[in-house]
Amino acid sequence: MGVRELGLPERLGTDGSLPSRVTIWEVGPRDGLQNEANVVPVEVKLEFLDRLALAGLTTLEATSFVHPKWVPQLADAEELLSRLSPRDGVRYPVLVPNERGLSRALAAGVSHIAVFASATETFAQRNLNSGLDAQFAMFEPVIGQAREAGLDVRGYVSMCFGDPWEGAVPAEQVLAVGKRLLDAGCSQLSLGDTIGVATAASVEHVIDTFTGAGVAVGDLAVHFHDTYGQALANTLAALRKGVTTVDSSAGGLGGCPYAESATGNLATEDLVWLLDGLGIEHGVDLDALVETSAWMSKQLGRPSPSRVVRALAG
Repeated sequence: MGVRELGLPERLGTDGSLPSRVTIWEVGPRDGLQNEANVVPVEVKLEFLDRLALAGLTTLEATSFVHPKWVPQLADAEELLSRLSPRDGVRYPVLVPNERGLSRALAAGVSHIAVFASATETFAQRNLNSGLDAQFAMFEPVIGQAREAGLDVRGYVSMCFGDPWEGAVPAEQVLAVGKRLLDAGCSQLSLGDTIGVATAASVEHVIDTFTGAGVAVGDLAVHFHDTYGQALANTLAALRKGVTTVDSSAGGLGGCPYAESATGNLATEDLVWLLDGLGIEHGVDLDALVETSAWMSKQLGRPSPSRVVRALAG
């Protein structure tokens, strides 16, 4: 029995105030698995990626070229990509922290990378061993060299709504960091609620700050953690502002190894349920996705954080 026979409401559509289609940027294979206590075998990671692609997800953040000392869970990046059989129409971006990481990514033949910045001084020090301004000495050469090599580059900004050491983060401070990434050559900016403290109003305020400064809403994506159960509400707020790319993680996997208060990402299944009910196209088969996340939970030896997976897969 499929999920639609188990109670998913009919698609009612909207009044035109929401996007007709949303791109789901799946971060489970990277952001999800990097936070696991144990290293997941590369064979499991490869099957996870393939199952996600077969479920209809077209952007799968595959791995990271962060130094293995800092993220040992993703130390197999080269092996993973060398053994990956890409599906037609699916992108497999990777996270790159610095020029050394970019060299590794280029050698692996990637075509799409992401860099990550902090909106706060303290998190820049803890996560990047740098400062709020000094961090750009790492990113800007990476972005420039990647663009010269023909790669697409995404920029992540962490701590956009709150920082566990500094408290609330001014939207203008987030804008300053984000604009600098865009001006350096990033084609898209993902605004991250790293510790999950955002509310719908703060999401609207940050997006309005960007668009008010001339940044096209189509250049923005959102990345919510569900620490206080606000991820779906925050996503809806972003959609109402015109955002059409939403980051999520199959099964709600993830967190942040450098911020203990960060819990799991917005679960892709929960997002798909929301989008289905709103009549927004996304291209994902929810049955196949639930099956994939339930399978991954068994590999990890624990229940899925996703409400939808728990309800439909047990």
